[in-house]
Amino acid sequence: MFLARISLRNFRNFENEVIELPQEGAALIGANGQGKTNLLEAIYYLEIFRSFRGARDDQLVNFGAEYFRVEAHVACVDDGEGGEAVEVAAGYVRDGRRKKVTINGGEAARMAEGIGRIGAIIFTASDVEMVAGGPGARRRFLDIALSLVEPSYLADLQRYRQILTQRNELLRERGDASSLAAWNDGLVAVGSRIMQARARWISDARPRFSRHCEAISGGEEAAMEYAPSVSMINGEQADGSKLTREEWESAFREQLDRLRERERRRGVTVVGPHRDDLRLGLLGRRDQLSLRAFGSAGQQRTAAIALRMVEAETWRESRGRRPIVMLDDVFAELDPQRATRMFEMLSSQEWGQVIVTSPKPDDYALMGGRLSEYRIERGRVNRI
Repeated sequence: MFLARISLRNFRNFENEVIELPQEGAALIGANGQGKTNLLEAIYYLEIFRSFRGARDDQLVNFGAEYFRVEAHVACVDDGEGGEAVEVAAGYVRDGRRKKVTINGGEAARMAEGIGRIGAIIFTASDVEMVAGGPGARRRFLDIALSLVEPSYLADLQRYRQILTQRNELLRERGDASSLAAWNDGLVAVGSRIMQARARWISDARPRFSRHCEAISGGEEAAMEYAPSVSMINGEQADGSKLTREEWESAFREQLDRLRERERRRGVTVVGPHRDDLRLGLLGRRDQLSLRAFGSAGQQRTAAIALRMVEAETWRESRGRRPIVMLDDVFAELDPQRATRMFEMLSSQEWGQVIVTSPKPDDYALMGGRLSEYRIERGRVNRI
């Protein structure tokens, strides 16, 4: 499967563009501010129906316009990989803040039905925040990665956030114990499913992450591990990968009971999936050093790229086809050796269509010139 066509109407600085893309991929070349990242943002919007840059839908509408619409056609590749061609479209109207998603021309009853249909994984320079930033960035990575491969994960996450909001409101209002207990059952049931899914995914991803870090860096070993806030299981530290659902629920409920008074004092829920972290570390001779605290810029960027590669691999395995890999000017921050190794990995047959952006064409020489070049200037796209 590959992205054969993307149409944009009033999206960011694009007024009305239809872009045909070849199966191998494309190199999008242009100065900063011309629309390269905006184009990748439009493609990925059709993957998760929100901006990967954190922008609100109304901020994506072209200046002076009242709506935007993006539409993509994902075509089949005759290579025995399987899959069916699909048309995915999304539109937003300022008046009433209305958003509509369609799959093959039919409106999706829930946006969750369309998530993951494009099959795109995006690498950006800002991905380094997943390693160098706070736990929230790593939780967001986990939530997106799992929402694309676990059928019930997104629904559980949305329900958990609803319950958490209600429970926190009750804590702020100093609600009585019986009222609080009424929310605990739902919080524990849904939260345990989320934590179990995270633990399982991270356990499977751990050797892949280490392997990719080692390959890109040229030999440096790295590790990842789940750091759930519900972390004390039978008095021992555990990442939870071997726990049953019942064991997760028991541990979560026990910790809620133990921290009841602290929550009342602070007026907020202090334990649960919303307080989890994903620990990333360098494996030294004696111990493991935090990549966030001790990693160099190159090591942190290597780890961020490795996380995205793991995300792409798990997506491919769950969907049975290769993902579309998009890279937004990620090579400018890598030294030549790391960039060369990454290109070699991306050029292998296990990856699908590759779409990369850069202000200069030199970055693509490492891929053997196999990508078609497109020039982007002031929201207009032309094939070179």
